[in-house]
Amino acid sequence: MKAKIDVRSASKTYPAIVGESLLFNTLSSLLKSREADRVFILIDENADQYHRERILTVLSDNKIDYKIRVIPQGETSKSAKEWIACLDFLLDNEVRRNTPLLAVGGGVTGDLAGFAASTALRGIPLIHIPTTLLAMVDSSIGGKTGINHTKGKNLIGAFYQPEAVIADIDFLKTLPRHEWVNGLSEILKYGAIEDTDILEKAEIFFEENPGKISPGELISLIARCVKIKADIVEKDEFEGGIRAYLNFGHTFAHALEKACGFNKMNHGEAVYLGMLAATELSNLTGKTINPAPLIKYRPLYNFRVTKDDLSVSNLMEYMKSDKKRLNENLRFILLDQWQHPVIKTVNNKELIEHSWMAAINELNPIQ
Repeated sequence: MKAKIDVRSASKTYPAIVGESLLFNTLSSLLKSREADRVFILIDENADQYHRERILTVLSDNKIDYKIRVIPQGETSKSAKEWIACLDFLLDNEVRRNTPLLAVGGGVTGDLAGFAASTALRGIPLIHIPTTLLAMVDSSIGGKTGINHTKGKNLIGAFYQPEAVIADIDFLKTLPRHEWVNGLSEILKYGAIEDTDILEKAEIFFEENPGKISPGELISLIARCVKIKADIVEKDEFEGGIRAYLNFGHTFAHALEKACGFNKMNHGEAVYLGMLAATELSNLTGKTINPAPLIKYRPLYNFRVTKDDLSVSNLMEYMKSDKKRLNENLRFILLDQWQHPVIKTVNNKELIEHSWMAAINELNPIQ
């Protein structure tokens, strides 16, 4: 089974291809069409450990030369230092404007590699090969690239669309369970803002061994999420309007990640709690939304921090660095109801603090 979604943007239209055992043929065809005789590879260290040979086999069989750089795992790699190191790698090896860059890994590597591709020689061809669930359903689609700053997450970056996204679910076979759950949060986001059927279909993740999930069901679910994001990006490439809906839960989430030093809470865990906080804030500002469709997934999350590790006052301060803030007040993506997101400015500090408490109370161990 294979699904192809065309991602249309002002700058280009490119395919996002989701399927099983499709890397060799798809990447070979893509590189042949570009008449590439050389590529650069930025690969996450975990992907390098498990999948280097799969990538290099494609290149050797097609007689394509390559240069490869391994990106240290973890959010700390999305730094100015690592970005400069990637540019040094490209420029020292005489990158040309038509030389493709393969971004192989999860969201961190994709964001970092995408930003390097957008800035080297003012832009070189980029091919995303996501190896995590989160990257397949979200970060590899739509052209957002960037790195973090001490002031907050993703504050430096560019919109830069790839030539293609190749999402081969074979890569997911080596994922630890917590990385499946990391990606689940972004899937649930699509269910909340666009298609509540996803909130039911995602129950496949209650399977204790993710490797036993039906490939067909998994491909269908990933492709549905990609299609939702592609449709939104087509209407609003640069986040001037409805693309902001994709940030449901993220204003809270980015503050959580910063509070945890970008290492004690992964992005998916933070997004899950952020969506609970945003749902609570939706209700506090006049709506009536039952959070049960999200709460039922709480047993899948094993948080490494507790409620006592976090300070609401600190979290409130970290929110002020959110790049989506337009003025002195905070702007949130909230819900009028399931499948109906809205952009809302909230200036009532007490309501936001109450929403924080509703979310971080979920950090208490499940009895």
